[in-house]
Amino acid sequence: MTTGEKETIGTHLQKAGVSRRSFLQLCSKIIVAAPVGLALTHKATAAQVAKIIAKARRPSVIWLHLQDCTGCTETLLRTSAPDVGHLILDVISLDYHETLMAASGAQAEAALKTAIQENAGKYVLVVEGAIPAKDDGVYMELGSRPGVQVVKEVAEQAAAVIAIGSCASWGGVPSADPNPTGAVGVDSVVSGKPIINLPGCPPNPYNLLAVVLEYVTMGRLPELDEFHRPRFAYDRVIHENCPRRAHFDAGRFAAAFGDEGHRTGWCLYKLGCKGPVTHAACSTRHFNEIPGVWPIGIGVPCMGCTEKGVVWQMGTFETVPIHLATPPDTYPPIFSTAGQLKVGAGALVGAIAGAVGGAAWVASQRFQSSTEAGVARVAADIAHAEKAKAKPVSKPVSSKEDRKED
Repeated sequence: MTTGEKETIGTHLQKAGVSRRSFLQLCSKIIVAAPVGLALTHKATAAQVAKIIAKARRPSVIWLHLQDCTGCTETLLRTSAPDVGHLILDVISLDYHETLMAASGAQAEAALKTAIQENAGKYVLVVEGAIPAKDDGVYMELGSRPGVQVVKEVAEQAAAVIAIGSCASWGGVPSADPNPTGAVGVDSVVSGKPIINLPGCPPNPYNLLAVVLEYVTMGRLPELDEFHRPRFAYDRVIHENCPRRAHFDAGRFAAAFGDEGHRTGWCLYKLGCKGPVTHAACSTRHFNEIPGVWPIGIGVPCMGCTEKGVVWQMGTFETVPIHLATPPDTYPPIFSTAGQLKVGAGALVGAIAGAVGGAAWVASQRFQSSTEAGVARVAADIAHAEKAKAKPVSKPVSSKEDRKED
């Protein structure tokens, strides 16, 4: 484990044997994850982003686990392209991570202490899992100390704190009623530090990498919304780019799992889909580099895991109220409800059609006669010009010739 002053990302990647092609592919994925909202990717190509990142020093990252399922770590590593996980770990310097490090017990505690001391004020703290705050945090301990105390101590010397996953952001699954441990998010126990929430169960790993690299390359954090989420990843609701949106607009909804509508791709709203109120990029940035790998993509309703008051606070199949995402009312009905055509209405329609048809016939006759007259005039002009051209012209006699004849 390397601590202290970090080498540049470019130097480390070269030492690690990472090809430029692989690095450019990673930068391309960062651009896709954050096309707007980051100074790092603003009007930049993959080559330009790679040049900026390569010059930056590897950021020191200390990763703490609390009440979690380790799913956020798994999504960081379990990609469909095996080298992506390793490449991410080559870009950042993961100086402490309980799941991935070989040390345990006293050695792990010593490693955490060393990482804090040698990178004080420079490292990024990543917290995974909810924090049990009830009864002074006795429901979870790290190194014989309450987890909430460890988080506060490590956050005190961090440059920024990232709460990865819904558990660290809102309290997640452990905070569901009746919440016996008093599970809360990071921003409920840490203050005085920049806090970025990356909710999701799990969140996209490229969102984490984009936030960290924006900080180390540009010296600032991305723009955040009112819930401390980066706007580039949580600026739109899933409903806007859902592949089933057309069926929602047309009023076609699956009524049960496995029915004809569900099999043919109809909207899942009536089955409890929370997409209309869920701010996330799952519909456009899929997981594990596999197109279609996200809940709605595999036929499962969105659970709303990025929203504090939705998932674990509402029933799985409970529908959310819709305020703005409503289908248009301008579509013509499939079946007419006007009844039969009355005699008077039929006569009126016939009269209108006859008048329109008669006017069209008169206009056509006028157009035809005017056209014929025009053609006749043009033909007469041409004939007159030809006749004038064929007539012989007498040569004028000069005054000298006149005098000779005299």
